[in-house]
Amino acid sequence: MESRFDLVILGSGSTAFAAAIRAAELGKTAAMTEMRMLGGTCVNRGCLPSKNLIEAARIVWEAAHPRYSGLKPVKMEVNFAELIAQKREVVGVYRDKKYQSIITDDNNIKVFKGKAELLDAHTVRVGEMTLIGDQILIATGTRPVIPNIEGLDRVPYLTSDLLTTGESMELTELPDSILIIGGGYIALELGQMFHRFGVRVMILGRSRVILPRYEPEVSHALTLILRKEGVNIVTDAQATRVAQKANGDIELTATVGGKPQTFTAQKLLIATGREPNTHGIGLERIGVEVDARGFVKVNDELQTSVPNIWAAGDVIGNYTGSQMATPVGAHDGIIAAMNALSGAHRKVDHRVIPRVIFTDPQVAMVGQTDEEAVGTGIRCWCGTIPLEYVPRAGATHQTDGIAKIVINRDTQEVVGVSLVMPNAGEVIHEAAMAMRFHAKLEDFINMIHVYPTMAEALKIAAISYFKDPAKLSCCAE
Repeated sequence: MESRFDLVILGSGSTAFAAAIRAAELGKTAAMTEMRMLGGTCVNRGCLPSKNLIEAARIVWEAAHPRYSGLKPVKMEVNFAELIAQKREVVGVYRDKKYQSIITDDNNIKVFKGKAELLDAHTVRVGEMTLIGDQILIATGTRPVIPNIEGLDRVPYLTSDLLTTGESMELTELPDSILIIGGGYIALELGQMFHRFGVRVMILGRSRVILPRYEPEVSHALTLILRKEGVNIVTDAQATRVAQKANGDIELTATVGGKPQTFTAQKLLIATGREPNTHGIGLERIGVEVDARGFVKVNDELQTSVPNIWAAGDVIGNYTGSQMATPVGAHDGIIAAMNALSGAHRKVDHRVIPRVIFTDPQVAMVGQTDEEAVGTGIRCWCGTIPLEYVPRAGATHQTDGIAKIVINRDTQEVVGVSLVMPNAGEVIHEAAMAMRFHAKLEDFINMIHVYPTMAEALKIAAISYFKDPAKLSCCAE
């Protein structure tokens, strides 16, 4: 059976939906394909379910470890099965509201279930269906990377898909202990979450530090915070072998600082990054270029090497300076649809993309790190302040963390901000908006901030260019 559309989209996540909706708004028809669950990674097994459970874990931890001496610790009973049931409900509501209802209400958008494969530059096969598209958008997203470790194929293990609602890999019971391979945001978010639910956690990071692509001050601060909380973090650890013991536990051998060590836990979680879903979808057949890891190569209009085929979202990796994040994919999906269907020739602008790691405290960053700025030829000045310099942090007994600002010394323009603090994910948007409009150091200083707020950290870090922030009075400049 054959159907024709103005735009055929491989995928049904946030990128695909944004593109399909824009196509419909332009009076065009769009088809999406989906092999698993409508809505893709974010709503089903990523952003939404993880933040739901991370917040539950924070509440449990705060009750047991109050920051105020006049508050007595309370040990809350954790019914993980009920938390999972509530998580499923939240996911279901958002999937219906933000995805299913849209295609139900719009006759210009259709979804076809099954594995999609490109037969030529205009033809996509999905099961028994053949979809013909004037334009094609690849928005197939990514999946967890499974590292090459001896014995891994013979033991049970979890990935970040453990939060997937309604699939076999969904974790429904808390283990007594868990080994996590990886030192990035997924390992840290889930590691702290499990720890706060009472699970013994061991995080094994391959790099010398956790979050190696962030500022060193960020890595150092978060390592201290997590270790202080009781999360066991081992860096410079290369997993070499894994096996399952007679009692079902997982035994992992790793080289740590050049010496072999053995670790044992009830469960094993692989969190070593993500790779694109581009294998077996016909890209090689029609000449769509991908890089060595399989990410689709695009130009700054999100066009691939085949003129009528476009790509956006996580599947393009860091091409055009992109970041693998839901809002970036949705934003770029709109641009791809407009360029494909109306010849808009809009170029993507990935210069300012805020990103957040939902540990507690949160990590947030926008722009360049010190090292990245220097690498582009910028003569930098960097100011880093401990969170204890921020009155709000002291008033609420939350002084673990830092704020760092990176400026172009020649122009005084702020080119990067990194934060480790409560609500960093909210505060970073002030920095992002400022940087979008090329704000200078004096703009951060002259902006009047509400006192006391965590956002004052931006102002105080900027002031540190001129004076010692430890000697400031309240609200002084």
